[in-house]
Amino acid sequence: MKRILTYNVNGIRAAFNKGLIAFLKEVNPDVVCFQETKAQPGQMNEAEFEAMGYFCNTYSAEKKGYSGVAIFSKVKPDRIVYGMGNNKHDVEGRVIRADFGDISVISVYFPSGTTGEIRQAIKMHFLSDFHLFLNELRKTRDKLIISGDYNICRLWIDIHNPAQQQTTSGFLPEEREWFAKFVEDGFVDSFREINQEKHQYTWWSYRANARQNNKGWRIDYHMLTNSLKDKILDSRILPYAVHSDHCPVLLDLDI
Repeated sequence: MKRILTYNVNGIRAAFNKGLIAFLKEVNPDVVCFQETKAQPGQMNEAEFEAMGYFCNTYSAEKKGYSGVAIFSKVKPDRIVYGMGNNKHDVEGRVIRADFGDISVISVYFPSGTTGEIRQAIKMHFLSDFHLFLNELRKTRDKLIISGDYNICRLWIDIHNPAQQQTTSGFLPEEREWFAKFVEDGFVDSFREINQEKHQYTWWSYRANARQNNKGWRIDYHMLTNSLKDKILDSRILPYAVHSDHCPVLLDLDI
């Protein structure tokens, strides 16, 4: 397991119809963490992925056509864990974990707060609960790769026009404060270990030609526990992949 890809596909069936299989064949990841699958088990063209050698493990929201995460891997996981043992979040299908030996890969889809105060409050609860969940997990599984759509720009350079975005969900001071504490607590932003450049984005609005003008946000991450920091070989954003309003992020590890 050397190459891990994270991708919010904004509907795996739609992405499949836009050439997702051909893209995966080109990049050839060992593990794929999907978010926002928007489908139930059996609706994700699993047979096509299995024909490529992937074991397909999915965790869908109770609400049809909403949220959902998955881990597709070319090595069969030793164990799959669905959710994080917190029903208020787990009904939305936001967390799935796969164990491979002493390493655990988590695909996570953080809530968005863009639709109003109620969802923003749910998002802030998720941030706190997820951090607690990971800290408890680290007591027995200290090699974690937490890949997914965090719906937060961590740094000032991770969003276009940051000065004007500070009242926008995804770049609120309290969200960035949470992320800063998360990093201080021993979680590593693998991409920023490799690349400190500006204008590195993973999501663009469909409005105002944002993608063509590269006016985006970096909200998709491979976060690692410190125990894996020295295993990072490369991490790259792949903006040429256009199956979604997000693009995938690749992580190569020496493991």
